[in-house]
Amino acid sequence: MTGTVLILGASGHIGRHSAMAFEQAGWQVRRYDRATGNMPAAAEDADVIVNGLNPPQYRNWDTEVPQITQQVINAAQASGATVIVPGNVYNFANQAGVFDEHTPHDATTRKGRIRIDMERRYREAAGVQTIILRAGSFIDPQGDQDVMGLIHMRNAEKRKLTQIGGIDTRHAYCYLPDWARAAVAIAEKREQLQQFEDIPFPGHAFTVRELQTALQESTGNQFNVDNFPWTMLRILSPFWNLANEMLEMRGLWETSHSLCGKKFQQLLPNFQATNTIEVMQCSLPVTMR
Repeated sequence: MTGTVLILGASGHIGRHSAMAFEQAGWQVRRYDRATGNMPAAAEDADVIVNGLNPPQYRNWDTEVPQITQQVINAAQASGATVIVPGNVYNFANQAGVFDEHTPHDATTRKGRIRIDMERRYREAAGVQTIILRAGSFIDPQGDQDVMGLIHMRNAEKRKLTQIGGIDTRHAYCYLPDWARAAVAIAEKREQLQQFEDIPFPGHAFTVRELQTALQESTGNQFNVDNFPWTMLRILSPFWNLANEMLEMRGLWETSHSLCGKKFQQLLPNFQATNTIEVMQCSLPVTMR
């Protein structure tokens, strides 16, 4: 079952991969132009809205996230479209474990509370079917502005990896082409789903030590591991907004966690995720793969 999908934030990580995946599945894809400012008009006759909008560089979350959320709700109410939102793990406190749809949303961070409120607004929106496809940290094979490019592989050409939490701390990751394919498959099952669905996307979860071992075995190169420069970020945080935002979420990097795949596998039993080694290698220099 295909239809028309409106992609919000079509030039961003989620939007770009979602547009490609829906097009490949035979959907009619519309890319929203934020400059027009008329989201309800753009959503007219759309069957699905993928919300890939996010405040740039983590700025003004307190005001922009609620504003974006209300705009999307208004557009969905006007069009009758199902909304798919890329959820994250900010909603959870810094607790080790496997997060699922029943894990309490008890975040103490500012961004975590904003995300909790955002999801509540969708849950309470009259006549709007919302699917939260919750995922870990993005890995984008088409760019270097993700966790792999900016952190783990930032010195890969020098055969160095960077650990941001601890070398044996397990972290949840989301390979964006996989998430986008999953969003298409979920969209095509939307009539079988509840008005509000919280679906954890299991993605991949690994430690930096596992990343180091896998890359050494698959490439034949020896990789050393350096520590992430938290002290430098603390010094820069009064002048660099992104540094301040990363410091706020440090606890998630220092707490082992992953996302439960049980509900996802029940809904999409035939879904095949990309091989973990391929995901790990995607941000390496081409000559080292």
